[in-house]
Amino acid sequence: MSPLNKKTGFIGAGNMGEAFVGAIIKSNLLSPSMIYVSDINEERLAVFRSNYGISAANDNVKLFSKCDIVILAVKPQHIYKVLIEITNQKDYMIPAKKLIISIAAGIPLQKIEDLLYTPLDEKSRTKLPIIRVMPNTPALVLSGISGMSANKYASVEDVNIVKTLLEAMGKVLEFNENDLDAVTALSGSGPAYVFYFIESMIEGGINAGLDPNDAYTLTIATLKGSLALMEKLNESPETLRKKVTSPGGTTEAAFEILENNGVKQNIIDAIAAAALRSKKLSA
Repeated sequence: MSPLNKKTGFIGAGNMGEAFVGAIIKSNLLSPSMIYVSDINEERLAVFRSNYGISAANDNVKLFSKCDIVILAVKPQHIYKVLIEITNQKDYMIPAKKLIISIAAGIPLQKIEDLLYTPLDEKSRTKLPIIRVMPNTPALVLSGISGMSANKYASVEDVNIVKTLLEAMGKVLEFNENDLDAVTALSGSGPAYVFYFIESMIEGGINAGLDPNDAYTLTIATLKGSLALMEKLNESPETLRKKVTSPGGTTEAAFEILENNGVKQNIIDAIAAAALRSKKLSA
């Protein structure tokens, strides 16, 4: 990957912000001298200075002013305070193009636009494109997948810049914003579903008489191997499941319990409930 050569600032020094910073430095997209972080937590700022050699300070306004790309990496409940602090400055203006990326879960583009665009004229708004991103926690180990949606002022170049940044942490797909609630429910919350399944498999192994460490090792290796097999063979999970399920065998006995208890439908319903909650939270 080639360097972006754009001053990039992170408002928020949490785990996802750190994953982002680490990934773009490791991928040589940006040198540490081009990255800035702002947060109210001095301990977290010290971590960023020590581990990544970047500029870190408690000054959202200065960071917003100096950076070409600003990534809003604060918790959703804090984003309004942060943006109001920026736009309430007497000299708030957009003299040159500035790309805004929000990874604040559940905060729609419209609400960010209402805060950032209200003091600006139309010409200034065109210089302030906003792209909303829904990452997931495997991004912390560079194995994430993100969904992204751009507002009307974002150009193809802007979208490609964000894709390049996100690909440093894993994969990325572009969506209409209306689909981001479903993305949140499937991939955003999805790691928790997987961990829940892992918990259940391990507990099942222990109940069947296995040592807890052995049950853990068998479960993790089985999951990793199953995913690798599916990717290698490029076959559907349904096809692969049927290949493992012999008539009258052990797997069939297990699936009788799963089907009788509606496990598949429960998972489908759970994702629907998560999507609905996401929609309500973003309203």
